Amino acid sequence: MAVSSVQNDKTHVWRFFRAGGFDQVQLDSGRDLLALETLDQKLWVALSCPVAGVVFDRRTLELIDTDQDGHIRVPEILASFAWIAPRLRDPDLLLKGDGSVPLDAINPETGEGESLLVSARTILENLGRPDATEVSIDDACDTEQIFAQTRFNGDGIVTPASTDDEALKTWISQIIDTLGGEQDRSGEPGVGAAQVEQFATAAAAWLAWQSQQIGDQAGGLAPESREEAVGLWVGLKPKIEDYFIRCRMAAYDGRAAQSMNAAEEALLNLAPRNLAEAGEDIAVLPLSAVTAEQGLDLVHGINPAWVGRIGRFCELIVQPLLGGTQHLTAGQWEELKSLCAPYEAWWADRVETPVAVLGRERLSAWNDEAVALALQALIDKDLALQAAFEAIVDVERFTRYCRDLATLANNFVSFRDFYTGRGKAIFQSGTLYMDGRSCELCVSVTDVARHAQLATLSRVFLVYCDCVRDGGKEKMTIAVAFTNGDSDQLMVGRNGVFYDRQGRDWDATVVRILEHPISIRQAFWSPYKRIGKMVGEQVQKMAAARSKAAEDRAAVSLMQAGMPAKEGAKPAPQQQLFDVGKFAGIFAAIGLAVGAIGTALVSLVTGFIRLAWWQMPLALAAILLVISGPAVLIAWFKLHQRNLGPILDANGWAVNARARLNIPFGASLTGIPRLPAGSQQTLRDPYAEKKAPWKFWLFLVVVALLLFMAWKWKLLDTFSSCQLPPSAKQPLK
Repeated sequence: MAVSSVQNDKTHVWRFFRAGGFDQVQLDSGRDLLALETLDQKLWVALSCPVAGVVFDRRTLELIDTDQDGHIRVPEILASFAWIAPRLRDPDLLLKGDGSVPLDAINPETGEGESLLVSARTILENLGRPDATEVSIDDACDTEQIFAQTRFNGDGIVTPASTDDEALKTWISQIIDTLGGEQDRSGEPGVGAAQVEQFATAAAAWLAWQSQQIGDQAGGLAPESREEAVGLWVGLKPKIEDYFIRCRMAAYDGRAAQSMNAAEEALLNLAPRNLAEAGEDIAVLPLSAVTAEQGLDLVHGINPAWVGRIGRFCELIVQPLLGGTQHLTAGQWEELKSLCAPYEAWWADRVETPVAVLGRERLSAWNDEAVALALQALIDKDLALQAAFEAIVDVERFTRYCRDLATLANNFVSFRDFYTGRGKAIFQSGTLYMDGRSCELCVSVTDVARHAQLATLSRVFLVYCDCVRDGGKEKMTIAVAFTNGDSDQLMVGRNGVFYDRQGRDWDATVVRILEHPISIRQAFWSPYKRIGKMVGEQVQKMAAARSKAAEDRAAVSLMQAGMPAKEGAKPAPQQQLFDVGKFAGIFAAIGLAVGAIGTALVSLVTGFIRLAWWQMPLALAAILLVISGPAVLIAWFKLHQRNLGPILDANGWAVNARARLNIPFGASLTGIPRLPAGSQQTLRDPYAEKKAPWKFWLFLVVVALLLFMAWKWKLLDTFSSCQLPPSAKQPLK
């Protein structure tokens, strides 16, 4: 059957497998993959997945994500299969997942396939392998090598190597240097139509500004240095104007002459400094010594920070406009301002562009040599090959799709890789080793707080870990599911090692925990652990309180013993070391407590002994059920509600099914330590704690006490009478 008929086959027979508590489609053939457009989207496990945060070839995802919104959706998956279908001779090739594709696998009977085949052969020829029978992803991605020997590659960018004309080569280089360039497919910088137009516009505007007539040019500033001269004038004018105003102030009031000059304090602050590094502080001082004469000596007495600029000012402005004067009077200054006013207006309309560095002569040659037309002709020649070289780019898409589309479908349309164990799913970022366990369900997380809000609905015990490697230069955060064992030793701050899918190891530290049941076994023992923990904490508190009270009493006694007695005061009677009455009461209380405890224990033991032998296991089971039953029941319900969906949804997925993590499957996601088969084990521990004999003797004392109390209260007689058969209870005749 032709490919097109496979795509349009509405009666395609689908097969499903059940995993995770729901039906998932089996994609076992190329026909299955190409017929996905006929599969009801309600049967797709996912409807969207993010480009980031998954372990999958990023370039392939970018090619599939045609709208570049960072998510892969169903229409884009279908469009990818629709694109490759007419170019592929046998769709079963998609299942192999190879990075190399035989040339005879390309379908030459379709227009798309024929163009692709020509492009693949062109790539191999440019790589120096014209006789190769297959093309790989690496071949298609080696664009620098592919286009290294070609002048034109259809991208509309020309480089100096695109022409033999030395003049055009120079112009292309100068455009790149002044305006920047774009990268050509060959990897070299070049220029396109936009850069050529931008350069032409900037050059024309700058030349038009330079060519403006300013009044009567006779005796004016030299055109070749006019821009520098006017820029210098604009920078110097405020400083010279400041100097003449200070001189007028000194002429107005003699007392101002001293104040208008540099303050003595400012000069004293400069004295100890390295004046070569104090340019700004020197520049703020007056231009020259202020006097009432209102004149500026342009040669002597100039502020050192301004000497160079004043010299250039005399050369470019004063000499052309006023002659070779070396002393600028107030009148001459006013005349100079009037002469420079038109230049200031011209400067205000200046055109600032990077191309100005080439100068008037070079930019004037742009139009004289018709450079724009010549460059546009090169660009048009390059664009004429656009279709052919875009087909070469399609070779990369084709080889990547052949390798990756089937894998993506089995992690999107179904979660085959996750539920069947054929490989890790694309959302599994690696394996965490912590607390004697290995955890396979690890997903990358960017925002822990945001992820935890939704992920807690999964009912999965999640541990968030910050992972670092290479001395902290690389960082990532993961959410890890613990689905086997217990949580006794899992706490914030606990360290482990995380291995990513590339085999790199990361230092992992727990930063947050979402508490949920891990296993039925943990739920069964949790009440006893809580009781033991509570009793231990209470005993520690009581011991600490008693210790603190004893220390306080000892401290008070020492303080009272060290205090001198007051005059006329009777000495305090010495406290008795042993108060018989008090200790008698204590012993009485202890006796009552022991008696109460003993009575309760005896009653419990007596009731248990009175049971028939077959009732005793039932009684023990009932006791365990009362204590552990509620916790086990709650855990059972929660463990059957565990769902993968919220964990992935919190990462940007749109999971379309109730992907359950039942108890057997969950246990397979977290490995617990087991000794290898055939291992030899030595049970003797040379450092084991030695058994203390006092525990055995204490046990004998308690048993003896219970037997004594049972004998005293005649409980043993009652027990023996209960055990005798009815015939034995009749008196002998």
